[in-house]
Amino acid sequence: MKKITLKDIGEHFGVSISTVSKAVRDSHEISKELKLKIQTYAKEKHYKPNKLALNLLNKSTRTIGVVVPNILNYFFIQVLYGIEQIANEKGYSIISCVSDESNEKEGKTLEVLDAGTVDGLIISLTDDSRLNKNIGYLKEIAESQIPLVLFDRVTDLIACDKVVVDDYESGFKTTEYFINIGCKNIAVVTPISNSNIGKLRIEGYKKALLKNNILFDEGMILNIGPKQDLDLEMSFLLNYKKVDALLCLDEITAVQVQSIVKERGYSVPGDISIIGFTNGQLSQYVTPAMTMVSQHGKYIGEMAAKMLIKRIEEPETYKAYETKVIKTSLIVRESTRKLEK
Repeated sequence: MKKITLKDIGEHFGVSISTVSKAVRDSHEISKELKLKIQTYAKEKHYKPNKLALNLLNKSTRTIGVVVPNILNYFFIQVLYGIEQIANEKGYSIISCVSDESNEKEGKTLEVLDAGTVDGLIISLTDDSRLNKNIGYLKEIAESQIPLVLFDRVTDLIACDKVVVDDYESGFKTTEYFINIGCKNIAVVTPISNSNIGKLRIEGYKKALLKNNILFDEGMILNIGPKQDLDLEMSFLLNYKKVDALLCLDEITAVQVQSIVKERGYSVPGDISIIGFTNGQLSQYVTPAMTMVSQHGKYIGEMAAKMLIKRIEEPETYKAYETKVIKTSLIVRESTRKLEK
């Protein structure tokens, strides 16, 4: 059985496709009598709307493009979930893309999404794009007035709405927590030393040490590259100085570090307390369960989606760009000592 179209219905009533579209969508622009006739006929003929055709008529795709640098990072999964929730609530679909930390792939992805596929974009930049300021394609998108929201990994070179985490404060507060539970020799293990996020967290760490009269020691910062042996590097760190606290700047690293420390005979948290970043499920089900910094990824996704949809739907009343700063929370579990009273 041939599927009935807007054109078929229009020919039956002698009206335009646009009129049929408005009637099907229950628009007030069509008379009640004609609207009822079209709706009744469409229902009898089992008409189902062609969303693409309707979108072309309305000059809207009701679709949001989302680009993240790493889908294996639980934080980005949480953000995507938050975006999806709001998009569904507001009647939008999302196209999720992963740049795999590649500036080239990020550019090609945005080129595809910019070709009329989406009404707006939500993006977290690759470190390569942000650090090397290689974002010409993103400037073109911003200049073409396509609604855009950057989150987490952002750049000051683009004027748009942004949602960021207060990474400096989180580094400071987490280090102070270690100090408050009696830790003095606090090391940092970071796989993101080149990123602005990682740098801000370490700056916060340094500030907390200074405030509490603890001398900063460069040797207590362990930078881990993708090709480095974490097990070997941890041996060097643990032999360098008596460490009683480890601040790990992502979840997978935190879980791996805890395993390495335990294998070497250290008690967690008796000998060494450990805190990681991003409160994913992995950290909850290791033993001991890990104290983690929650970046509230789902909330960030919800906030970014709300800002973008408002920008899409109310361009005239929502002119000034905003930057929302999200505070982190410490989820205390068993990998840290009890707070001293």
